[in-house]
Amino acid sequence: MTRALPEPTYRRFVPGLGTLSLRPFDLGTDVSTLHSWVTQPYAQYWGLLDSTLADVLTEYQRIASTAHHRAFLGEHDGRPAFLMERYEPAGDVVGQVYDVTPGDVGMHVLVGPPVAPLPGFTGAVFETIMDSLFADPLVDRVVVEPDVRNLKIQALNARMGFRKHSIVTLPDKQAWLSFCTRDQYADALRMNEAG
Repeated sequence: MTRALPEPTYRRFVPGLGTLSLRPFDLGTDVSTLHSWVTQPYAQYWGLLDSTLADVLTEYQRIASTAHHRAFLGEHDGRPAFLMERYEPAGDVVGQVYDVTPGDVGMHVLVGPPVAPLPGFTGAVFETIMDSLFADPLVDRVVVEPDVRNLKIQALNARMGFRKHSIVTLPDKQAWLSFCTRDQYADALRMNEAG
């Protein structure tokens, strides 16, 4: 008997790419997939390059045990394709380096290695995540804190409307604290569509 996976909490059809969805991360099913992603060189900023499967399981058990941090597996047409973590900044170390306001939500994203490269895929994943976060009427602003050396995600953040605030020191990195409001995201989408 196969185990039923959690139902998607958000689903979006992207013309030319297919269906992208988010569902709660399943510790029994998803840890090995995530381990295969985070131990590849492209995922160096995730901080788990040398981790074992047990290390990844322990980390995501820790996340699952908190009231302020949740992990979601993203799927592309039903196949695991990305990870999104949603967290409350007030309950996280990032909440110690800026004044958290009501309506703030933190986000981390990791796209898995592609089966075959699809132009526009990473942007569509990022839009799916942002759309899912802003679908919550209590969310006014998304907070990210990428490593200052991670220029690729900083460029993607900027394309989606994030504005850099300041470089902050976190326990595991120097990070660009950046914010994106609903209006900034909507403006960025309009500009991206206009070319």
